Amino acid sequence: MNRLVEAAATIELPGGTGCIAVVADTHSAPHPAIGERLTALAPAAIFHAGDIGDLGVLDELRRHAPLYAVRGNIDTRANAIPDVQVIDVVGRPAGVLRILLLHIAVYGPKLRAEVVKRARAVGAQLVVCGHSHVPFIGTDRGLAMFNPGSIGPRRFHLPIVYGTISITPARVHLAHHDCATGADWMPP
Repeated sequence: MNRLVEAAATIELPGGTGCIAVVADTHSAPHPAIGERLTALAPAAIFHAGDIGDLGVLDELRRHAPLYAVRGNIDTRANAIPDVQVIDVVGRPAGVLRILLLHIAVYGPKLRAEVVKRARAVGAQLVVCGHSHVPFIGTDRGLAMFNPGSIGPRRFHLPIVYGTISITPARVHLAHHDCATGADWMPP
């Protein structure tokens, strides 16, 4: 991509409580159960961390909740979709949770230097990314990082999972869920 397009958004959580569904790497073919999972979850919002493929995928996701998406490296013709989003989740007594949403953010288990610089510049506490298809939750250089994994076609031996960001007045909880069953997912 020759240009970097950024966007900003705000999500209001009345009462300071809500859940955000996080998906990535649909590659035009999201798991057929994702609609059922999203209906059951009833999220306040959905994040798509890139590699969308067919943009009709976004229309299906929007049926379940407001959608915030970024382009991935395969989304070269999705000019109306930003590369990076800074999203403020407000309504929490503990203050605003600022999230940096982008597709490529890590190199192995570490955040890329340019992502750390951008996250710090905008005051983000959480970096949400896709690209690797590897679900993980971690911290690096004082920043929380979250990859929901992939709900698209299976890659290698990796699971087909999605993520949730559950927010209460007391805490933020990151988790993964098996797309086929909806059950909590943990690495074996």
